[in-house]
Amino acid sequence: MDWQAAGASNRGMSSLVSSSPVSSSPVSSTPASSSLVTRGCATYRRISIALFLAGFATFSLLYCVQPLLPAFTQEFGVSPAASSLALSLSTGFLSLAILCASALSEALGRRGLMFASMCGAAVLTVGVALTPSWHALLVARALEGLVLGGVPAVAMAYLAEEIEPDGLGLAMGLYVGGTAFGGMMGRVGIGVLTELSSWRVAMATLGVVDLLAAIGFVLLLPASRNFVRRTGFAPRRHIGHWLGHLRNSGMASLFMIGFLLMGAFVTVYNYAGFRLMAPPYSLSQTQVSLMFAVYIFGIVASSAAGAMADRLGRRPVLVAGIAVAGLGVLMTLLHALAGMATGVVFLTIGFFIAHSVASGWVGRMASQAKGHAASLYLLAYYAGSSLMGAVGGWAWTHGGWPAVAGFTGALLGAALLLALNVEQRTRQQAAAQA
Repeated sequence: MDWQAAGASNRGMSSLVSSSPVSSSPVSSTPASSSLVTRGCATYRRISIALFLAGFATFSLLYCVQPLLPAFTQEFGVSPAASSLALSLSTGFLSLAILCASALSEALGRRGLMFASMCGAAVLTVGVALTPSWHALLVARALEGLVLGGVPAVAMAYLAEEIEPDGLGLAMGLYVGGTAFGGMMGRVGIGVLTELSSWRVAMATLGVVDLLAAIGFVLLLPASRNFVRRTGFAPRRHIGHWLGHLRNSGMASLFMIGFLLMGAFVTVYNYAGFRLMAPPYSLSQTQVSLMFAVYIFGIVASSAAGAMADRLGRRPVLVAGIAVAGLGVLMTLLHALAGMATGVVFLTIGFFIAHSVASGWVGRMASQAKGHAASLYLLAYYAGSSLMGAVGGWAWTHGGWPAVAGFTGALLGAALLLALNVEQRTRQQAAAQA
């Protein structure tokens, strides 16, 4: 794909960290221009490749269990809703870990914390492959989510500290591209390997591959040049920044939109496999896993979303993205397999457009402590995956696919109402404060 376009589309996400990362290191906010890495140099390429590997490893490990939920129900005798805990616990603990990961990196260092997180998660994935019981698997997956929290926000902070502004968009685009590619390949690869061998062999293989990715990451990534280690932790300062953002009604709406979008998206992907592997479709594990290849449409859509928002405005593009996702959910109700597949494509495109615009809008709306705004958006985003993904299992168990579609449609409807009123809420709050 066009990584130049990817960089442009991620200018909004870059703005979350370019001014004020989650850390508050005095150097990270105003590094000397001579110490910043310029686009096109060898060091810039090394950083970009290393962060691509970090994104790939993190999200392939996080989402690799999604196509395995039907296999978990068969092997461990759990319900579809219970099987979703293998993903929901990981994303839930990840959302909590993100809040404190950057503060922790102020004491431990960016590069070291990311490397330790990647290695720990890869080893835990191998451990999941060896677990004898369902409860042990859930404990390992919860720990994996907690450990993986050391990558996303810290990676964004590292890039903001080390890369000059003109090259930050492309570097951020490569990192985000790595997360999307990792999420896609983790799901597709696991499904194919499971059919060829078993889910345990597939998980162990992925753990080894991502351990190698972690080694490549630490060998490529230069040590921080614009980072000052801090020895203290000021929770009151961090809490003050978070509460300040939550009091902004427009920003709170965007956090809620992220929660609802991710909840709807993950619910469809969690339970589509159950529907497609059952009659009348009776697809194989590999065929169902290939469904996740439609992520490529989402990657392209997110690349274009930033440019569309610049031309047309953020609100209409956000609303359009949510509407396209809602249309996709409706199409999944069609009985024909082609209708179901097309619906998933539309959902994916709409989700990535809306998520790209919403995350970028948070960065533009935050006048200060942008990194804290980023961490709150990510918290809401992954909390939506964790909580709504589990609730979607209840809908599947009690009402089948129509209930799942109704539930996700309601989530997207609520997101649409919030999107239509974000600017109005922002203007009202600005007028009240004037």
